[in-house]
Amino acid sequence: MSQARRVLVVRLGAMGDIVQTLPAVATLKHGMPHSEITWVVESKWQALLEGNPYVDRVILFERGTLGSLKSAWRELRRERFDVAVDFQGLIKSALVAACSRPERLYGFDSKSARERQAAWFYSSRVHSDAVHRVDKYLDLAMAAGVTNPLKVFPMPQGRPEGRLPRGEFILASPRAGWGSKQWPLEFYAALGERLRVECGMPLVLNGAEEIRAPGTESHVSGIAGLIDATRRATAVVGVDSGPLHIAAAIGKPGVAIYGATDPAATGPCGKTFVVLRDGAAVTTYKRGMEPDASMRSISPDQVFEQLRNILERQKTGVASQVD
Repeated sequence: MSQARRVLVVRLGAMGDIVQTLPAVATLKHGMPHSEITWVVESKWQALLEGNPYVDRVILFERGTLGSLKSAWRELRRERFDVAVDFQGLIKSALVAACSRPERLYGFDSKSARERQAAWFYSSRVHSDAVHRVDKYLDLAMAAGVTNPLKVFPMPQGRPEGRLPRGEFILASPRAGWGSKQWPLEFYAALGERLRVECGMPLVLNGAEEIRAPGTESHVSGIAGLIDATRRATAVVGVDSGPLHIAAAIGKPGVAIYGATDPAATGPCGKTFVVLRDGAAVTTYKRGMEPDASMRSISPDQVFEQLRNILERQKTGVASQVD
């Protein structure tokens, strides 16, 4: 692998998964400083890779559009990659990697891949016992032949989109890929009210215009605007979704609320977040439409108290990292 010059990375989506793959791709580039790293990604997520110093080129993959699929296929077939690494572990992503005809194709074995059949396409199958996704992806990069993992999260600067308060604010992104990972929407209204009355700052809700209550404001933006808003926020409230992982990658302090998904596997990286999870929560990964009961068991008052602690530490100059 140390002699590889052209490396294809396949991680098509989604937001949080791409963020959690960043250290593995940085490790590949760092271990092969003279290589060219090409990343195949769905077009709606390309903003996450803007200005990434470890990625030389991006190929856009438009899911469900025949013309775009053909274009991506032709572009991959034109190239001659020494190595391809499929970090996604799906049949779809394995097919994308395979159609580039690399000399070596690395991916997870049938026990570690998200879809067991994806392993059929790989010439080198890697097993990982790591619990957290970031560490699993690092294991795959290391198995491809590089050393010295680089646990960095190069994030774009973002750019202003939509309206934001001029002063301090708390940012929250209530939406998640599954309803069962969401915190009840009405809880944000209660949290916003306490922040307004006791801390004098609003709760800004990204992508949740239907929540209208004293102490809350809405913010509508794309990925670049979300990144900018995250950088400008005083602290962040998140659930197991992409915006939380963006905040953790940037190093923002905040509160992460978990229920049916396990923070040991998909929790925010680093030490800037307090993770709240009911001790009775059961890890199921069932894609329910409504918030899981374990999410409802985390009250707005619990979240507010953790936020108040974070704000007090910031005011007194104490480091925001959580021990």
